[in-house]
Amino acid sequence: MTHSIRLMINGEERQIELDDPRVTLLDLLRERLDLTGTKKGCDRGQCGACTILADGRRINSCLALALSYDGAEITTVEGLARNGALHPVQAAFIEHDGFQCGFCTPGQIMSAVGLIAENQTGGDPERVREGMSGNLCRCAAYVGITEAVLSAGHRMNAFEENPA
Repeated sequence: MTHSIRLMINGEERQIELDDPRVTLLDLLRERLDLTGTKKGCDRGQCGACTILADGRRINSCLALALSYDGAEITTVEGLARNGALHPVQAAFIEHDGFQCGFCTPGQIMSAVGLIAENQTGGDPERVREGMSGNLCRCAAYVGITEAVLSAGHRMNAFEENPA
């Protein structure tokens, strides 16, 4: 028995046939849709490498059944850049050396985008560290990650206040 779901993934509507109702969003994205930016780390929701946005909220895609998100808007790291320009969070990660090996970087970036959108940074490094605590970095690039999130948050807030 197959189950048909519709997802809006990175702005593109996708109709997907699932032959197994236990398929996670992570496995669907990576294995069926070739969106491999989302990483499989622990596969238990403990490391944050698989963080994506579902209807604008941060989720661990390894714990999310694809069937449960029928009709949802999904954003992965591949969907952030626009017209060849990096998203402000992506640019800030480069400017502030917010990565080393890069394995956790997509999940870190997606979590940062969600945290900023939730207006949870408050310009405070401690709030950023707390808000990003579900994303682990085995290289311990936390100082650069925190600086990148703060910088991107300031940049994005300034743009929203003065868009012209």
